[in-house]
Amino acid sequence: MNALTGLLREWMPSQRWFGSKGREWAGVTEESFFLDRSHPVLSIHRVTVTYSDGATETYLVPLSWRDHPAEELSAALVGTVPHENGENYAYDAMRDREATATWLTHLAEAATVGPMRFVPGEGAEIPAGLPGDVLSAEQSNTSLVYGQEAILKLFRRLEPGLNPDVEVHSALRRTGNPHIAPLLGHAEIDHDRDADTPPATVLMLQRFVPNASDGWRLATASVRDLYAEGDLHADEVGGDFAADSERLGAATASVHADMAQVLPTEEADRDWFNTVARQMTERLDAAIEVVPQLAEHADGLRAVYAAVAENPEPVVRQRVHGDLHLGQVLRTATGWIVLDFEGEPARPLAARRELDSPMRDVAGMLRSFDYAARHMLVEQPGDQQRAYRAQEWAERNRSAFCAGYAAASGMDACGNSPLLRAFEADKAVYECVYEARNRPHWLMIPLQSLSRLTAAGQRGEPRT
Repeated sequence: MNALTGLLREWMPSQRWFGSKGREWAGVTEESFFLDRSHPVLSIHRVTVTYSDGATETYLVPLSWRDHPAEELSAALVGTVPHENGENYAYDAMRDREATATWLTHLAEAATVGPMRFVPGEGAEIPAGLPGDVLSAEQSNTSLVYGQEAILKLFRRLEPGLNPDVEVHSALRRTGNPHIAPLLGHAEIDHDRDADTPPATVLMLQRFVPNASDGWRLATASVRDLYAEGDLHADEVGGDFAADSERLGAATASVHADMAQVLPTEEADRDWFNTVARQMTERLDAAIEVVPQLAEHADGLRAVYAAVAENPEPVVRQRVHGDLHLGQVLRTATGWIVLDFEGEPARPLAARRELDSPMRDVAGMLRSFDYAARHMLVEQPGDQQRAYRAQEWAERNRSAFCAGYAAASGMDACGNSPLLRAFEADKAVYECVYEARNRPHWLMIPLQSLSRLTAAGQRGEPRT
């Protein structure tokens, strides 16, 4: 193992974008090339990790290099590598502002550098020459904001094939949909050892959305306003969020409609319903091993899933967002923008590109409203007054979202749909596993939701 590979093996597991924390490494290999030989030197590394169970993952790691330490980059230091005249200092290039303009320069020039090809969007105005500032809140990717002009997302985990985020944004750009940030370009990288393997998407560049507010922050601020007004209902509080929720529902329906227009669709057959029900049941069985508290809901959940297999409602499968929640939307002065169409990054790329029901996205947003309403109950789980008000806020905003979706789509998104109920329940089961592993004190939120979902399913009632 060379010095750089050893450094990467020590450094990568501590990065937020590294998705396999805690897994035992059996080996690691690294392939690299130079993207820029000016100052600082910028190199691109494909690091393939082999785990003790035989699985492998490949990550993209850009590094900037200096022949002396840069004090202002101490937090971005990966380590030092010896050479004949001393040491070279390696830094995380996405956090090295001097190294960030290179991406836009190559994209504006439609350059090919080594195995990497830069593909600007047709007619796109790329702000070449601007340095970028890294966003710190992301988990699986790394993004740079270039002034008020553009935002670049670097996909850390590489998989062969076009990333859904690029594919969907490219298709939606043709529709002129007002609820997306236009795609300005992307880059891809060839597989070094197999010409038949499709290139992996490395990055995408979109127009930046200035003066926008994160949906989760707006929604939770509304909940705090409600809790502060002990004698007012949700519709009487100055921070009422229902009008925004209704507009968000309409925006979601608009995006779904345009995705169906420019990307493939297919009528769902009985095999698809059976497969969905079986996969949900399998995920539940696996989740019970992690969260034993799920066992008391198991019979009710299996009944909810079984209803999907017997579901008579017609469903047109299409491309969907795949991971829609309040943190994936921005409110601007003119409306809502939907972000991040790559789906759940932990799922294989092929699975994220499969056709699905738009109700999966609706269910994700309904679960997000429930989280926004109840996350402040975690610190005061016995406060019945707050619990009542949380339920009132959640019902009001979930209903408003569905009303907006129905008005824009002509489809009753919150009717008595066995499929939507099952999608919600499946999402809540996933949340239980996530909370048990990461935030055990939040586990009460999805568990309480499962009580309502299974009870409503047994009575045949709409979700609340």
